[in-house]
Amino acid sequence: MTKTVVIIDYDLGNLFSVEQACAHNGIKTEISNSLEKIRNADALILPGVGAYGQAMKNILKSGMDVAIKDAVKRGTPLMGVCLGMQLLFSKSEEFGDVSGLGIIEGEIKRFPKTTTTKAKVRVPQIAWNEIYETKNNLWGKSPFTETSDGESMYFVHSYYAVPKYPENILSKTNYEGLEYCSSIIEGENVFATQFHPEKSGEKGLLIYKNWGLKHNLISNLK
Repeated sequence: MTKTVVIIDYDLGNLFSVEQACAHNGIKTEISNSLEKIRNADALILPGVGAYGQAMKNILKSGMDVAIKDAVKRGTPLMGVCLGMQLLFSKSEEFGDVSGLGIIEGEIKRFPKTTTTKAKVRVPQIAWNEIYETKNNLWGKSPFTETSDGESMYFVHSYYAVPKYPENILSKTNYEGLEYCSSIIEGENVFATQFHPEKSGEKGLLIYKNWGLKHNLISNLK
């Protein structure tokens, strides 16, 4: 039986590149803002590019926050990408404190204006950068099973996540001297990356493939 992954459309996001990455790996997707489809999906992807405050405004106005959190509580697999990862956290300091979905405890902070040596930090980070395995030894049971320590992935962001529980951090990345959380897992069903796997070449596409395999979502692998 073919399973359907809903790519959540809240009017901000890289929807079609995520859709193409999934199709490449035999994962059937549907882009939707339907609360019913979100609740009944076999899995969810929360993508995103843009402002945290506007994103949460759109999500709250539509009632998608409740649908997403209910699905996660039932054990529905959820993958967050870039802004989609940040929205899973408790709050962000972007434009003052803005409450997030609260699926992952912690907050989103802006990159500092200067480094420890007072050099100016380039914000946003728009670059390929390396992801490094933490001492949590989580990669073997995650979608990173075929990802090498120090692999380069594509990042575009001005804010970074600070999880309350560092034991859930899947990878870290160093930008301008600041080491931060670049991917995370929460329980058995929530996985999120600050970088864009769909824009990170074959190594990034492998992350979608392994996420699909982990949750039995692949029906026709190319």
